[in-house]
Amino acid sequence: MSTNTRRHLTSPRLMRIRPLLAAALLVVASCARPGLAPIPSDRPVVIAHRGASGHRPEHTVAAYTLAVQMGADFIEPDLVSTKDGVLIARHENEIGGTTDVAQKFPDRKTRKIVDGDTMTGWFTEDFTLAELRTLRAKERLPFRSHAYDGQFAIPTFDEVLALADSLGRARGRVVGVYPETKHPTYHRSIGLPLEEKLLAALKARALDDRKAPVFIQSFEDGNLRTLRGQTTVKLVYLTSTPLSAERLRDIATFADGVGVNQRLVVGADSAAAPTSLIRDAHAAGLAVHVWTTRSEPVFLAKRYGGDPVAEVRELVRLGADGIFGDFPDVVVEGVRGARRGAAR
Repeated sequence: MSTNTRRHLTSPRLMRIRPLLAAALLVVASCARPGLAPIPSDRPVVIAHRGASGHRPEHTVAAYTLAVQMGADFIEPDLVSTKDGVLIARHENEIGGTTDVAQKFPDRKTRKIVDGDTMTGWFTEDFTLAELRTLRAKERLPFRSHAYDGQFAIPTFDEVLALADSLGRARGRVVGVYPETKHPTYHRSIGLPLEEKLLAALKARALDDRKAPVFIQSFEDGNLRTLRGQTTVKLVYLTSTPLSAERLRDIATFADGVGVNQRLVVGADSAAAPTSLIRDAHAAGLAVHVWTTRSEPVFLAKRYGGDPVAEVRELVRLGADGIFGDFPDVVVEGVRGARRGAAR
């Protein structure tokens, strides 16, 4: 980055207006599709993490549909590639834990190194879309309901976009889409890059500009830096690592927001004091979306006394611009409750 660019990014005038820029992102993200009401911009957006994944197997049409019925503003498809280059919605390219692939293709189990980690299982890039169409999703976590195992297929990204459009029209309000590029460097290294197909799919539905109800997210800043030169769609850098003010200013050069683990905002202990992360990010001109709220005791911090709504309300009070949740109904309730409390 040039010296002139650094001076511009840290100029007193820009530093004063950056909090306004972060707030404006919510308005931009709320841009309505023709004939539909916009996503509300006067509260944090509710992001259904892998759909309503606390209620249905993750990344299925059923999970996304239920999330919208519960009031979610955005549905989140994680994107990986098939052998024949089709983007599908799976949290990881290893699908042994989320589908019945082990029963249907037992001989396709293999070992790979993905982003430096050695993994054993079944990988989407070894299967064609036609083969993956024969699989059915199952619940990943043992302590959640398995009543819906074996009922739902794996959707493509195009199908998720079509679903968001139809669900939005059915409820009369925009349904946003929040795709994540999973292991983009790895995918490119095996000749199955994600970015071009992602952008082409968005363009085909006129969702390829800054006003679209879309955020693209990634844990890889190199991935986002490349995308920044290819699209004006809003970009979000994901992290579970503490962020200094200097790092936040750097992120602001290639992203519009940060998606942060909630433990970077509020610790798990009942005596933990909230950090200044949200305030610091806003000062850098970045929106802050916090992940991932979950209702089960194994995930919920002690400070909330077993009440998952209390966690959402605290994140709202601290200024979060968006909240990811496996239980979008809980996030909706918490956001509404916090707004009512603020009104009093």
